Amino acid sequence: MSKRGFWDVMNTLDRRIIFLILLICVTLPLLLNVGGEIPPTAPVERAYDAVATLEAGDVLLVSIDFDATSAPELMPMLRSVLRQAFAKDVRVIMLGHIAIGLPLGHMALEEVAAEYGKNYGTDYVDLGYRPGYIAVMIGMGREIRDFFDTDYQGLRVDDLAVMDGVHSYEDIDLLFGFEHGAVIDYWVRYAQARFDQRMAFGTTAVMAPDAYPYLQSNQIEGLVGGLKGAAEYETLIGHPGLGTRGMPAQQWAHLLVIGFILLGNIGYFVSRRNRG
Repeated sequence: MSKRGFWDVMNTLDRRIIFLILLICVTLPLLLNVGGEIPPTAPVERAYDAVATLEAGDVLLVSIDFDATSAPELMPMLRSVLRQAFAKDVRVIMLGHIAIGLPLGHMALEEVAAEYGKNYGTDYVDLGYRPGYIAVMIGMGREIRDFFDTDYQGLRVDDLAVMDGVHSYEDIDLLFGFEHGAVIDYWVRYAQARFDQRMAFGTTAVMAPDAYPYLQSNQIEGLVGGLKGAAEYETLIGHPGLGTRGMPAQQWAHLLVIGFILLGNIGYFVSRRNRG
């Protein structure tokens, strides 16, 4: 095939072929399980260390502030944090400010709790969703039961041992939020700045740059960003999962897209020169 013929073919390549190549590029690393340990960076190590300071009986508040669109990035890090907490016999209280994402958080909570033999109501609880997150965040500084007097099933929290002695931020040893939007800003404004609540966050990769100022100012204690951050956290807890397996697929896809961009630009200039 002549040079012109080759570039003509590339310039008119059916997009379905490109999608098929991308599908193969993403699927093969997952099927072959070629992922390896990802060396942790300082922000992820700080998030891990924040959970590591908790002792048996301490309270970890987990906030589910994402939905299915961000689950591939945030679910692996959520599972890792829960594994680390349950391994230390920390009490876990889950709630969320995005209602359609809470079922995903609940699935991960039940899955990891079963791995460690934890019991609902004694070792962990899902408080569910309440509308008006700013009012909820501020009100929790006074009394959690003003908003969450029952859990997601309608059980009275006063009847659940996991909630014994937990009334406000003063009784919460660490807040770990999983974010795909601006809810992180409100947690920092109303829980950290006003009540000095210790907190760390996991965010989507696109949101991580917006959260770094909070880390640099020490308003938050750690930051796990995107799928790479999830893979780093899995390395720290010694439990490879979807984050570790997903990194090669993400890397191969990025390289493929870069390659297509380069080919497209070269083809454009070659074709224009030949037409001239």
